[in-house]
Amino acid sequence: MNCTRCIRSLFLAVGLLALAGAAAAATPRSEPVLADRIVAVVNDEVITLNELRSSLDSALGRLKRQGTPLPPQDVLQRQMLERLVMDRIQLQYARDTGLRIDDAQLEMALQRIAANNQMSLAQFAALLEKDGIPLSRFREEIREEMTIARVREREVENKIAVSEGEIDNYLAAEADKGGRSEEFRLAHILFRAPEAASPEQIQKLRERAEQVQARLARGEDFAQLAAAYSDAPDGLNGGDLGWRPLDRMPSIFSASAASLNPGETSPLLRSANGFHLIKLIAKRGGAVVPAVQQTRVRHILVKVNEVVSESEARHRLEGLRERLANGGNFAELARLYSQDGSAPKGGDLGWIYPGDTVPEFERAMNALQPGEISQPVQSPFGFHLIEVLERRVQDVSSERQRMAARQALRERKFDEAYQDWLRQARDRAYVDLRLEER
Repeated sequence: MNCTRCIRSLFLAVGLLALAGAAAAATPRSEPVLADRIVAVVNDEVITLNELRSSLDSALGRLKRQGTPLPPQDVLQRQMLERLVMDRIQLQYARDTGLRIDDAQLEMALQRIAANNQMSLAQFAALLEKDGIPLSRFREEIREEMTIARVREREVENKIAVSEGEIDNYLAAEADKGGRSEEFRLAHILFRAPEAASPEQIQKLRERAEQVQARLARGEDFAQLAAAYSDAPDGLNGGDLGWRPLDRMPSIFSASAASLNPGETSPLLRSANGFHLIKLIAKRGGAVVPAVQQTRVRHILVKVNEVVSESEARHRLEGLRERLANGGNFAELARLYSQDGSAPKGGDLGWIYPGDTVPEFERAMNALQPGEISQPVQSPFGFHLIEVLERRVQDVSSERQRMAARQALRERKFDEAYQDWLRQARDRAYVDLRLEER
């Protein structure tokens, strides 16, 4: 063990104990104090028991809402601690490599979350406070989630390569299916192997996986065992991977999923990252994929910032909408007032495919008839006036097909690449687990 880390860890431990002692001394003896202590050291930082308890309470609430049978408390506690360790490793990596989410990015994300719940940010903050969650704490949790997502994107997603030959093979395989698309809802348990694992470690991991497999065969709940034993980030959600077509999941999963009936669990699967068990929860689709509706649209955007409030942005657009109703020219007003790159083109965004825009914009756009102008619409970018110019239905272009194929292949490769990156990051880090200490 690195001596510098030993000294640093000892210093942190002594400091926390001193703080705990001072807090205890300041508390009347008649009121028992729930002591805090260090449950893990991750490089130069600690995770405390109170942090673990707080995260565990959130996980328990989520599992109860999902109706998942709860694993034993001590098992779930160990799983949650490992999850916190992995999150801390990624956040430290972000810090050490200069990656940060600034306040403007965070504010935009919070506004998007509030809008998705059909609330203003003030209303959403009041709801959080009612549930006992301070907005400041929620802000930092979202900042951490965004930071980890950015690390994942930069270190894994952006480095996945897809060749033109792979795209050709993918499109040929899709043509053989006759344009039919099925989706599979899978759940997953990962038993992660350490980097450069010895044969003895692999054998021990296999035995652990086989024990869980035997418990599944006896009828135990898959989601409960995933929450208790899976090393994947989704383990505490019962391992649910959501709905995916076969071509957007790792090849090791798709080959097995295609042969399963709903409710069945796969044999033990082996990959470079360890061992896997997957369960097919449900299957849907199989119909011929229809042609795609496109919308030609233009907009005027007013951004919200330190100078322009939400109410002022909305008021500006209401004034512009009134001018349009009185015969004003949309393109001219967009050139004068729109605050995005489409302004020189009169606000014209061209032909939009489903999914090309943020949900708030797309919902408002889809509700309009050609020639109709929306009321001011709020999105993460600000407030918009939207006008639909025309619509058409046509087959997806070959260029668009290749873009979709590239994205599908990237998604297929992503899960395994991310698990591999996590495994290497975990093995590089100094981690000292102290949960069992008393």
